This record gives sequence, C-alpha cells and structure tokens, in this order.
Amino acid sequence: MKKAFILIISLLLSFPTVAGSLAKELQVFEPYLGTWQADFAVPKGQPAMQDVSKWERALNGTAIRTLHSINDGMYGGESLIFWDKTKQSLVFYYFTTAGFYTQGTMEVLPNGAFVAYEDVTGNKDDITKVKSTSQFVDGEFKVSTQYLKNGEWTAPESRSYQRSNKQVKFK
Repeated sequence: MKKAFILIISLLLSFPTVAGSLAKELQVFEPYLGTWQADFAVPKGQPAMQDVSKWERALNGTAIRTLHSINDGMYGGESLIFWDKTKQSLVFYYFTTAGFYTQGTMEVLPNGAFVAYEDVTGNKDDITKVKSTSQFVDGEFKVSTQYLKNGEWTAPESRSYQRSNKQVKFK
C-alpha cells in the first residue's frame, strides 16, 4: 500500500499541475500560445494569401495543439507537438485538409528559435520533406520554410505572424 501511494504521488508530481502550465520541454512555445496571422508575399496579380494560426495548450499541458487555415478554409491543418520520452525529442504530427500528413521532430536552438524537420506522406505535389525555422522576436514570430520537391530543395519562403483576433476556419 505504501509503495502504491508513493508511486501515485511520483506520477502526479511528474505532470504539470498548475492550470495552464506546460511540460518543461514545451515551455519554449509559451510565447506562441494564442492566435496569429500572416499575409504571404505573393506575385503581382495573384490572389492574396492569409494564414490564421492558433496555438493552444493541450492534453493537460503535455502537448501543444496548433490549428491553421489559409484564406478562410481554402486549406488548413492541425498538429500536435509533444515530448517523446523514448526519442528524447520534440515530436509532432501534422494533418491537412488536402489529405496528406507529416511527422517530424523539432530542435530548439540556444537562442530559443526552433527548427522543424518533417517527412511528408501523400502530397500530390511531390513534396517529400519540409524544413522550417521559427523564432519569436519583438512580439511576433518569423518562419522560414523550405520544401524538398522532386528531389531538390526550394528557396526559403519567409513570413511574419502578428497577433490576431481572427478565427481559424475550416470548410
């Protein structure tokens, strides 16, 4: 009985206990919590592209859930980011309205930025990998993304997200 009690207390102490807190491995994402928007740079004559993204605490603080939609639901996705104890790494899965998904890992850099490495499954545009770097700077976050498409890396695409009151929408 005494061993069971000690085991239960140990388990409870290993999880975030304060409402709204995040597991220590996820605390780097705390500034990202909330809703954001980015207006993509598009070539002249092309329609505007706006991404609305919501980051939230999930699973009692043991995961981060992100939702995003482009142009009010033209495209969107959802991901869960969590600490994989076996891999000793931040891991995530991303599912899209376009029918493909990615799985990957994240590396947190000493300056607080993070790099995500994704393996893509089922993309109709022959994208097989994605690499992105994100950094929170002066109240916004900046993202630079590259795609491995047909065996070659694309040029980096950059965008900046600012706080927003908009809603993520799915059709």
